Amino acid sequence: MTFSILARDPNSGAIGGAAATGSLCVGGWVLRGDPRAGMSASQGASPSTMWGEDALTALRSGQSAGDAVRGVTNADEGRAHRQLSALGLSGPGASFTGAANTPAMGSLDITEGIVAGNMLANETVLDAMAEGYLAAKGRFADRLLASLHTAENAGSDMRGLQSAALLIMSRDQAPLTLRIDFDETPLDALDALYARATSGDYAEWSRQVPTLTNPGRILD
Repeated sequence: MTFSILARDPNSGAIGGAAATGSLCVGGWVLRGDPRAGMSASQGASPSTMWGEDALTALRSGQSAGDAVRGVTNADEGRAHRQLSALGLSGPGASFTGAANTPAMGSLDITEGIVAGNMLANETVLDAMAEGYLAAKGRFADRLLASLHTAENAGSDMRGLQSAALLIMSRDQAPLTLRIDFDETPLDALDALYARATSGDYAEWSRQVPTLTNPGRILD
């Protein structure tokens, strides 16, 4: 019921993820991140928010994304109904797709990232999502948003979309965590929210708050 992308940006050093679904509140359910560890996306027919947090805990301990995903999923008797992706600060991403999820479903490794989805209209949605991200120009966030739009245009969640989210984290910037919890055109709404959050007074304020590289920073 969801498609998502996790990626690293070698230019800025940021990590990020984006997701969309035909249900409500995809950002709260799916995306988790820690600039000291990596990203996770927990989704599926019966998604576990604990999976996302547990994957980050494993990444923080030094495990690879593959080991993190295996450890989290093997311990859960309900894993057949869930899907999990993880991406560390280095190395390939990893994903698990339980057999009880609704086809089309699966995952695809990309350069510096991974895409995954279930309850998709067709099997080309993940290919389109990957291609949309890799072919896009501009800022990291722009490329993540492009991946959502190309996935929608290729068939999307088989039910259409109701919510979308973007999460970007780095050591030297405040987290960018944007969520459209319900909208008839959530990707357009997310584009508009991103434009508003990265311009004007809010953007100027967010550039002055504490970060990992400057935890003592205050407003000018």
